[in-house]
Amino acid sequence: MVYMFLKDWIVTPLVNAAFRPEVEGAHHVPDQGAAILASNHLSAADHIFMPIAVQRQIFFLAKSDYFTGRTLKGRAIAAFFRAINQIPMDRSGGRKSAASLSAGGRKLAEGELLGIYPEGTRSHDGRLYRAKIGVARLVMESGAPVIPIAMINTDVVQPLGAPFPAPWRQKGKRVKTIFGEPLDFSEYKGRTGDRVAAREISDRIIQAIQELSHQEYVDVYAADARRDLERGAS
Repeated sequence: MVYMFLKDWIVTPLVNAAFRPEVEGAHHVPDQGAAILASNHLSAADHIFMPIAVQRQIFFLAKSDYFTGRTLKGRAIAAFFRAINQIPMDRSGGRKSAASLSAGGRKLAEGELLGIYPEGTRSHDGRLYRAKIGVARLVMESGAPVIPIAMINTDVVQPLGAPFPAPWRQKGKRVKTIFGEPLDFSEYKGRTGDRVAAREISDRIIQAIQELSHQEYVDVYAADARRDLERGAS
């Protein structure tokens, strides 16, 4: 209720007026039933521009840090994410990450849309990085179709470090959300624990995203690439 009110009556009108974002292929998102929306991740603004392109509510696996803020701003962010029923995603691995994925799986079992960024974190340089296999686990458990998505120019309107997206940063580069044709992985349903199958699924998803986004692909994890960059700079 809170999510749809904010999206339909406040966020969407404001964003459309300020940015005039483009949307392509939104008809690929089903009107009802479960689906996984798998997108590249360029900017925090992805959380704004993707949902307004879809009529239904999207339940995101959101970074758990958003739910644990202790400052006034942090608490406000946490309250907002809880109000719109987003799911905290623990990225430390092990049981905590598995529990987060299970929560996402329950939303799919309820016939909802689940948004996920297969790279696991934002790209620090605009390139597309290797997908983690968490998305594949959700696919194998649910049998839900995957809608590949390309976010374009969100890193222009809100680059890393910027507190909010700003229309004056566009400079002729409009934000665009591209939805691709659904990917059917029903043949893999029930093969949870098969890491070879998980890698196949993850690779096919990231390839489909790359075909939409036309980003340069780097076959390493984004978090590892960022860590190596930080070590080199120190």
